[in-house]
Amino acid sequence: MNLFRSEEHIERWLAGRRPGATIPVEKLSELAHAWWSDRLSPSWQPHSRDENQAILERLGLTAAFWRLPNP
Repeated sequence: MNLFRSEEHIERWLAGRRPGATIPVEKLSELAHAWWSDRLSPSWQPHSRDENQAILERLGLTAAFWRLPNP
């Protein structure tokens, strides 16, 4: 994961290479909260692949890049 200050900064960093997925830092914050907000709960259990995929979809991260692999 890399953080950039602008689309222009991404373009310069890519130097002609194809980009992966880019999301605004606000969306990254939403993702981090959804993914980890229950982590400190004494009853925490790791999320299943399907639960994690549901988090991505709920946040609108539905492009092929965001599809988690099946075991």
